[in-house]
Amino acid sequence: MNSQQEHERGIFLSFIIPARRDRYLEMLAKPKRRKDITASLAHFKHLDMRFALQILPRQQHVTEIFQLLRSMGAPETCYALSEDSELDGKELPLSEALKQVVGSGMGTFLSCLPGRLGYFEDEDGRWILQRRVEK
Repeated sequence: MNSQQEHERGIFLSFIIPARRDRYLEMLAKPKRRKDITASLAHFKHLDMRFALQILPRQQHVTEIFQLLRSMGAPETCYALSEDSELDGKELPLSEALKQVVGSGMGTFLSCLPGRLGYFEDEDGRWILQRRVEK
């Protein structure tokens, strides 16, 4: 499994409600269906809220979100799954990705640690996604 697949599978296996996981994974496996996924991100309704931490209004800025993610173990780079075709499918510096995503209104997942830590923003809100690995 390559890095892109690892990040995308991690997003859907860890941060999407169980009832929708298989469907999204099926769609991911078919390149022609990718647009169906990214088009649904503007008003995404399938986040598993058990693993989504809403960001306080005073922290909803690039610098604060970057610091929050870094304090939780995020590396310097992340992977983007986005309705923004300029970002989608790219690995890029976390700080740059956040500058492009925060406040854009474009539904985007930024995967920092596959299946363990990420960020999601759509037109309805901003969330840190975190799932602790059981030891």
